[in-house]
Amino acid sequence: MTGVKVAAVVGCAALVLSVSGTAAQAGPRDVARQTLGANDGWGAYGTGTTGGAAADAAHVYTVTTWEQFRAALKDGGTAPRIIKVKGMIDAVSQGCEAFEAEGYDFQKYLAAYDPAVWGHDKPVSGEQEDLRAASAAQQDKTIKAIVPANTTIIGVGKNSGILGGSLQIKGVDNVIVRNLTIEAPVDCFPQWDPADDNKTGAWNSEYDGVVVYGSTHVWVDHNTLTDGRYPDSSLPSYFGKTYQQHDGLLDVVRGSNHVTVSWNSFKDHDKTMLIGNSDSATADDTGKLKVTLHHNRFEGIVERAPRVRFGQVDSYNNHFVVTKGQKWGYVYGIGKESRLVAEHNAFTLAQGVSPAKILKKWNEAPVTANANVVNGKAVDLIAVHNAEIPGETLQSGAGWTPTLRAGVDPAKAVPGIVDARAGAGRVC
Repeated sequence: MTGVKVAAVVGCAALVLSVSGTAAQAGPRDVARQTLGANDGWGAYGTGTTGGAAADAAHVYTVTTWEQFRAALKDGGTAPRIIKVKGMIDAVSQGCEAFEAEGYDFQKYLAAYDPAVWGHDKPVSGEQEDLRAASAAQQDKTIKAIVPANTTIIGVGKNSGILGGSLQIKGVDNVIVRNLTIEAPVDCFPQWDPADDNKTGAWNSEYDGVVVYGSTHVWVDHNTLTDGRYPDSSLPSYFGKTYQQHDGLLDVVRGSNHVTVSWNSFKDHDKTMLIGNSDSATADDTGKLKVTLHHNRFEGIVERAPRVRFGQVDSYNNHFVVTKGQKWGYVYGIGKESRLVAEHNAFTLAQGVSPAKILKKWNEAPVTANANVVNGKAVDLIAVHNAEIPGETLQSGAGWTPTLRAGVDPAKAVPGIVDARAGAGRVC
């Protein structure tokens, strides 16, 4: 334990002396006013990302409840603001029952749409589906927090964050989210889709922990994003399918651009991160979705770390951990017109887990994968994928070279560096 603490302190000291990883500023360090460092990923492009660093005293808030948090977001228009979250604030403190429309009864819902009764050929409809939708609308209205431009949201100390809320960064510029533990929202009212999954049906859920939608210059740094108290393993099954109540942890979609995601811990989640959420979003996404991921830790993740469409995505110095017996699909999803560069990353895979599955081909798109290590040894991720999965051959060479990097660590050093400093409670 002492060694870990020392490593974290050394890491923070090194950060003050250099510009590796995040902002390094001379003089007194007010972490709430820190800005993204020069060249620190796509978020530094152009005007850079400063969030609410210029906030005056009237627009610095400390909040301890979800209601206070949402009020602080609404106050002051687009004036620069800093919102300090103190402690864990709960967006669903009264439980799912508080959202239920009068007359909604889950047991009646199950009885009405049981495939033995309803079949698999038509969408669900009728009284209980209408009441489910009304209940879901009430939850939607309550748990979403709309983040305005020029905002910094930062947790205070080591144990602050958001339970069950969804940060909506939509159509704005210049937002920073740091030092929060974000427990993924639980959808209280998933919808049954009889025709999904090749007409075997599936439960579909809403709400991401953080969604960046049509926004620019966003920095997501030193957060812990997780299913927390509600892992998928605890979810029940109905109609033979998991009652899925989670969506994504962090999605960057619909023409968003110039985003840096650094020093976060993503833990125990299924569909973790989309960069681009539709093959049909050509008009919105072409030439955008430029995102940098560096020095993040992913553990207990099933897939989408990330799945990429369209964007020039730079993923370097991340640590991916796949443990024995966990469900696992892939790390990088290579999607439509994506241009992923994955370099200097470290993968710690349990015995028997093949590195061929690190890359997953969804569409024909070239990828660059250089200088990565698996269990401490150099591995050509494209070559091993193509050798073991010849039906999904990947092309090498994304066609661009990242230039916005604040410092690159050797891949073999990444586990020690990232594990000591990634996640909430470790902001320097």
